[in-house]
Amino acid sequence: QVQLVESGGGSVQAGGSLRLSCAASGQTYSSFCMNWFRQAPGKERERLAGIDSNANTDYADSVKGRFTISQDNAKNILYLQMNSLKPEDTAMYYCVADRAAYGVCSGVYRYWGQGTQVTVSS
Repeated sequence: QVQLVESGGGSVQAGGSLRLSCAASGQTYSSFCMNWFRQAPGKERERLAGIDSNANTDYADSVKGRFTISQDNAKNILYLQMNSLKPEDTAMYYCVADRAAYGVCSGVYRYWGQGTQVTVSS
């Protein structure tokens, strides 16, 4: 099991930046692949970025080049650096873990944080 707690959300003007953090307790990041999702009111949940135990990353096209996922394995903290924010980035952002086996992410997003709100004004 892993417990996830996000922080760092807030309100920012378009073009600004925020860095989200996700602190994990329980099992270590080496047992999991880590992801960031978001969900805006009335919209489907969207997977934004993922990072595996080898620090390989992937991004949704909507955030590629603007957002960066990273993790501090020593501190068990996951980050999402968000630059050039747009009003359409307004959403609740979630840190999510899926189990990894032999370096392969399961894609079963079982463990979710409580979310942190990001609001971008124009």
